[in-house]
Amino acid sequence: MSKKQKFTLEFPVRCSPNILYEFLSTGDGLQEWFADKVTVEDDIFNFGWSGSEEEAEVVEFEQDKFIRYHWIGSPENEFFEFRIEQTEVSNQTILVISDFAEKNEIRDQSQLWGYQVKELFHRLGN
Repeated sequence: MSKKQKFTLEFPVRCSPNILYEFLSTGDGLQEWFADKVTVEDDIFNFGWSGSEEEAEVVEFEQDKFIRYHWIGSPENEFFEFRIEQTEVSNQTILVISDFAEKNEIRDQSQLWGYQVKELFHRLGN
């Protein structure tokens, strides 16, 4: 089994960091764009997509700045993270997504994130 590599994607978004953070860190927000069904108990998020389910644990966060999830059952050093940054000059909000994938799957995973972020932007009115 080959080791997964970290990759990062950036998406400019027209929305305040606190509104964006709600879509990235709450069950209701994530259910709007990330998964078909999301339930939360303590810091464990259960994500459902047409018959399959995955659980992730919140391992680190800072309100309106970032949230890091770890898929339960995956290696400890692998995670997916949503980070909210703002450019200094224009104060534009940037959504930075970090994830892990096999080297030959990074392109497909990046496209999948792109589709999901497009749905997020639709929900945000972008």
